[in-house]
Amino acid sequence: MKNQEALFLEVRNSMAELFELNPEDIKPESRLIEDLDLDSIDAVDMIVSLQKKTGRRIKPEEFQAVKTVQDVVDVLERLMAEQQKEQK
Repeated sequence: MKNQEALFLEVRNSMAELFELNPEDIKPESRLIEDLDLDSIDAVDMIVSLQKKTGRRIKPEEFQAVKTVQDVVDVLERLMAEQQKEQK
């Protein structure tokens, strides 16, 4: 399984590409709405992207508590851990 730093870099690169953001502006503590100016449509795009990466369905209520880039990394890490458990 990837470590937190590798997951963060993956999320940062994905967000930079999806939303045309400068990767330097995307930090773990960056708030999605206030700092990165993302909206609910962007959140849906991000969920779709994460689902493709993990092969797992993300329920909207699981993503409601996500406020920062680190929160996104944490959700991704949890989904990947669940996927690994299921494969064993």
